[in-house]
Amino acid sequence: MMNATLGSTIPTAKNMGVQVVEARRGYAAATVPVEGNGNHFGVIYAGVQFTVAEILGGIISLTTFDSSKYFPLVKNIDISFVAMAKSELRAEASLDDETIARIDAEAADRGKVDFELEATVVDADGKTVATTRGLYQLRAIGK
Repeated sequence: MMNATLGSTIPTAKNMGVQVVEARRGYAAATVPVEGNGNHFGVIYAGVQFTVAEILGGIISLTTFDSSKYFPLVKNIDISFVAMAKSELRAEASLDDETIARIDAEAADRGKVDFELEATVVDADGKTVATTRGLYQLRAIGK
């Protein structure tokens, strides 16, 4: 279901082959293939690495908070490319229970709340190729 939603809401991610592989309360993981995502010097294009990490904030928001009341948006992302990405990639991010409770309470009280989310992007050998620190917002629908 999450992959169908991703395909309809972010067609570019679908075209890249991004797949949600795990999605549960406070945790999300996604993969992207190397095929079709290379750049001019034979590694995965930076924008593809960014995308597979950035979508995690939305996935976590949708699986953790009441999607009939709130929607997620991204406000800022910083990415560090730390190694060449030459294989399928997997991005992972998580929020702990204390952070989830804070976000939920503040969103209920104010109608929106900012939160930070860090993601790690690894290659097929488990080597970190990129890290992100994102500022996301959970916002009440209609606000």
